[in-house]
Amino acid sequence: MTYARLAPDPDQAVSMALAGRAAGIAVATSGSTGDPRLVEVPGESLRASVSLSSRRLGGEGHQLLAIPAERIGGALVLARAALAGATVTRLGPGPFTASSFAEAVARMPAGPRYTSLVPTQVRRLAQDPAGCEALASFDAVLVGGAALPEHDAPGTLVRTYGMSETCGGCVYDGVPFDGVRVRIDDAGRVLIAGPTLAAGYADGDDRAFRIIDGERWFVTSDLGEMRDGRLRVLGRADHVINTGGVKVHPQRIELALEGAGARAAAVVGVPDPEWGERVVAVVEGPVDDAALARAVATLAPYERPRRIVLTDAVPRTAGGKIDRPAARALASEEER
Repeated sequence: MTYARLAPDPDQAVSMALAGRAAGIAVATSGSTGDPRLVEVPGESLRASVSLSSRRLGGEGHQLLAIPAERIGGALVLARAALAGATVTRLGPGPFTASSFAEAVARMPAGPRYTSLVPTQVRRLAQDPAGCEALASFDAVLVGGAALPEHDAPGTLVRTYGMSETCGGCVYDGVPFDGVRVRIDDAGRVLIAGPTLAAGYADGDDRAFRIIDGERWFVTSDLGEMRDGRLRVLGRADHVINTGGVKVHPQRIELALEGAGARAAAVVGVPDPEWGERVVAVVEGPVDDAALARAVATLAPYERPRRIVLTDAVPRTAGGKIDRPAARALASEEER
């Protein structure tokens, strides 16, 4: 039995996987640091993810689909509704706006409501009264894909962590699902095991899945730490900037800049003959210079960007994540 590809028909692929007419779904990774790969997620992993999510949230309900259905987050919205016998309401055509979100929410049936968003969408809604009101009508708003400043978080927001290889978010607000295990290896990388793991990659290169002490684990590309049973993600290992022998995690700097009012920020390292790499921030404006300066002042001296490049739009992948190579190229170009 084959895996049904989410693209070009996510509804059919999810339906086939849940009905047992396909082995599961095949979903493309985001490709934020390289070429996308197809991840094969078994139907039982999809069901486990939905069941464990519902258990953590304390219920099921109608779903609003506001992210691409051909990505794992969107596929889970479809699966949650299907397994709960609930309704999926979709945004109208065109770009995401607070008004389009509010209009879609107004079309949702009465009853418990859930949705999944990315941080950029939450920030846009938080800046609009109608968007805030619509956002507040949900029993839970799942947000993953990137870090989000604390001030952008409504009370019903649930910060999720996971990826296609773990069938989406399997850690909510730092706490793994029941049955999901998280550990940090000697290199500081986050490892995940449990019932939501994917079967592997369609290309057969499954080196990221390892058997450790008799259990199958996925070795993520993220660095993290566990504190009192909660996972704190520090950022991707391949995003770390080595400047003057000090390792700098871009995520902390990006959150500070976005907390100062930047719509988005991508912090990258560009070559430097003296320091090895120089910290440069690509910031999506407009943003107040004084606010940026205050945010930078809160950072450690080695974290402070040597240069801030203002742009109309931070480069993004087709899946909406920051395109790191493109941001690095933009930062390098501006330095010439």
